[in-house]
Amino acid sequence: MTLPRRPFSFAPRRAAQAVAAVAAAALLMTGCGSDSSDSKDSSKKDSGSSATRTVKDATGRAVKVPAAPKRIVTLTQEDLDAVLALGVKPVGITNGQGMNKPPAYLADKVQGIDVVGNLLQPVMDKVVAAKPDLILAGDMQDKQMLDQLREITPATLVTMAPTDDWKLSFRGIGNAVNKLDKANEVIAEHEATAKAADKKLGANKGAEVSIVRWNPDGPSWMEKKQFASGVALEMGLKRPRTQNKDGNAHTPPLSLEKIDEIDGDWLFLSTLTADGDKALKDVQAKPAYKELGAVKKKHVVTVDGSVWSTRGGPLAADVVINDITKALGAS
Repeated sequence: MTLPRRPFSFAPRRAAQAVAAVAAAALLMTGCGSDSSDSKDSSKKDSGSSATRTVKDATGRAVKVPAAPKRIVTLTQEDLDAVLALGVKPVGITNGQGMNKPPAYLADKVQGIDVVGNLLQPVMDKVVAAKPDLILAGDMQDKQMLDQLREITPATLVTMAPTDDWKLSFRGIGNAVNKLDKANEVIAEHEATAKAADKKLGANKGAEVSIVRWNPDGPSWMEKKQFASGVALEMGLKRPRTQNKDGNAHTPPLSLEKIDEIDGDWLFLSTLTADGDKALKDVQAKPAYKELGAVKKKHVVTVDGSVWSTRGGPLAADVVINDITKALGAS
């Protein structure tokens, strides 16, 4: 894979699992990242801009943040998705994964917001110019860069550990911006929508859906706990037997000889780069691809990789639900 990031680089993810599990457990035990002072300080959020709260980020680090942050900079798509879902408009954002612009599905919500760099690669001068009082740094692991960001504002939080699902990260972000109750409401609404969506799937209710990202060197199917897969399972759908594997990453790219692993009742395909697009177009002319059951039944759906192949958020989850409902409900 050619992209620098994140939940889908297998060795770093496996190596970090033990540490991440401890951090995630700590977050849950502390109310998704808050310490015992949160309930006291939350009542002060309207008393002045100098009021602060202490929260814990995804690494377990205690961080003082404004009780009512006004100038938030987000360094990942997931952080951006989260704050927008909470009704908060940031003052600085980064481009989407593998993109030179913000994610298309959020484009109408970020017009006029300054772009301060690419995914997890902020331009420090631009971050300084945004005058942030809170920086949400996603799953950044570059200590030197984190130190530079903390010089701009000590209220810099790592919001995702390698094995965190989107709901845990979203609750942590909700807590960081003093909107945890709102975050819980958004999650409850999402879960109710996903559960109700199966009624719209008709004969495809309970179908097996294959979820695949096509890379320049071949297809990778998504493990069961990866974001888009989790949404599909919430809708009452199933994964093909070969893909029914715990984990929240993509598999290594498959060779053409193993392409049958991506088959299912329905096949949802995404790409993230121009090279991935070309590789997919090339393989679609090959007999091995044409012999897939989903292809023969014309049950192949092309979806937006900048939504389906990310770690997700509530707004991205809405897109996945709509994509699945539109495809399966119409057949």
